[in-house]
Amino acid sequence: MTSLRALFIGGNGIISSSVSRLAIERGFDLTLLNRGVSDARPPIPGAKHVTGDAGDAKSISEAIGSNDFDVVVNFRSFLPTQVRGDIDLFTGRTAQYVYISSASAYQKPVARLPITESTPLKNPFWQYSRDKIASEDALVAAYREAGFPATIVRPSHTYDQTLIPIDGGWTIIDRMRRGLPVVVHGDGTSLWTLTHSRDFAKAFVGLLGHPAAVGDTFQITSDDVMPWDAIYRILAHAAGVEPTLVHVASETIAREIPEWGPGLVGDKAHSVVFDNSKVKSLVPDYVATIPFAQGAREIIDWYDGAESRRVVDAKVNASLDALVKRA
Repeated sequence: MTSLRALFIGGNGIISSSVSRLAIERGFDLTLLNRGVSDARPPIPGAKHVTGDAGDAKSISEAIGSNDFDVVVNFRSFLPTQVRGDIDLFTGRTAQYVYISSASAYQKPVARLPITESTPLKNPFWQYSRDKIASEDALVAAYREAGFPATIVRPSHTYDQTLIPIDGGWTIIDRMRRGLPVVVHGDGTSLWTLTHSRDFAKAFVGLLGHPAAVGDTFQITSDDVMPWDAIYRILAHAAGVEPTLVHVASETIAREIPEWGPGLVGDKAHSVVFDNSKVKSLVPDYVATIPFAQGAREIIDWYDGAESRRVVDAKVNASLDALVKRA
């Protein structure tokens, strides 16, 4: 069997590094295009590497030369202008172009659960999500009008050992270990889905080169659904402490820490539960097997492995102290 020739734009990020490693394990002839090697993750053994800027179609073109690919995946596309550049560049040069969108694009507030691929796309709170929607629209139009072989994949909150999946990152773990209260949005009972990148990779790689995936859209998440209070407690227990949780309205947090606002009010404040039956119909052996309790231990072990990773944000600490005081 001939191995798939694949180009991953990106390839050493949270999602893409796990996908790259699994693709190599499964015999892909893989080329990674990125601007350099990540400090957080080692190079991918067995992959070819070329240097280019994912945000610059000319840079991508110069990096890949005249090569064609069976599959092209862009892990670093955030704007519809990038998508249109990729459509121009890869038309006639690939049998499948895979775009990484986001489950945050689904309508907020959520009207109905579970979320499926047919849930409407509308997020008035977060520009990031609106850009993903506009990018999807460009790909759907290119497929319908010219047969551009697009596949759209919508991850939700996907993490690896380097990502603490709560706003504030290590600052929150540090507060827990020092016995300080931490802020949880709302009443802590809204439901959230976390997916380990190694689990995501199993479903994602199964879609690559699959003819039935072309022209279609798939969400990929785990079935590990938890209230936010549980997420904080699982992280605290992995860190060896019992947390003190203080509940604060999402809008209040967004006013105090504006940089958290769009992702919080436009995504995390809403309960999300996903139906993964569509991707499982094409990748029937897909099962997410890494519970967050295991993932949380991997996260804490990674951060505890080097002092340089344990960065505390004094500004965030001050804002959290103010929110706790007013609660």
